[in-house]
Amino acid sequence: MAEGGLSIHPMDQFIVKPLFRVIEPGTCVPAQGIHDGCLRWYEISNATLWMAIAVLVIIALMVFGSRGRAVIPSRIQSVGEMIYGLIYKMVEDVTGHDGVKYFPFVMTLFLFVLFSNLLGLLPKGFTTTSHAAVTVTLALIVFLFVTLLGLARNGLGFLGMFWVSSAPLALRPVLAVIEVISYFVRPVSHSIRLAGNLMAGHAVMKVFAGFASVALISPVAIGAITAIYGLELLVAVVQAYVFTILTCVYLKDAVGGAHH
Repeated sequence: MAEGGLSIHPMDQFIVKPLFRVIEPGTCVPAQGIHDGCLRWYEISNATLWMAIAVLVIIALMVFGSRGRAVIPSRIQSVGEMIYGLIYKMVEDVTGHDGVKYFPFVMTLFLFVLFSNLLGLLPKGFTTTSHAAVTVTLALIVFLFVTLLGLARNGLGFLGMFWVSSAPLALRPVLAVIEVISYFVRPVSHSIRLAGNLMAGHAVMKVFAGFASVALISPVAIGAITAIYGLELLVAVVQAYVFTILTCVYLKDAVGGAHH
């Protein structure tokens, strides 16, 4: 309790902190969202740790959990096969037969985003995908991959996607400008949607957790936290799915299925 009322800091959970200090911080440029404004590239942070944990969980599920390839699968193998089938069908349905060869790329993205989202819901966990630095990096990887793949497969013909040949001739230049702008805005919308949804939900949970310390409204606050936690589980899965299906939609451009 703070003097004069509750002390709730819902955004503190998103601060990136070094797990240990190699050298005491000296003069450095302040950075928003970074503990004490200084984080060197060689210092392992809580964000680094939880991204590494996400990778280890993925390996445990998809490699070690399915290495037996049993005819009657275990629970872990069943989960792995279900996720594999879901994403494979998504890639095939959205991008077509030509896009299936890029399934490993899409599958890797989905698993990383999904488990990063879910691990952030654990007690003392850190939601790496609530940070724009992570989601923008993922979105830029998708953007560059799709653009370079489209140019490699179609050459300058890839630029034809910006020319709406079905529109009246007088409108085509205007529509081309709009198409180019919307294309380069993709990484922004792709990344902010994911980070914004996760950050908002976690911040609301932290606010209600602060109210849970007040005896009078504690039962209501705990009930609200439980409901929001269930909603956040759904959001974690849905946002991973949305991020992945948008990747497939963008990938469709590169394999030639979305040219006008």
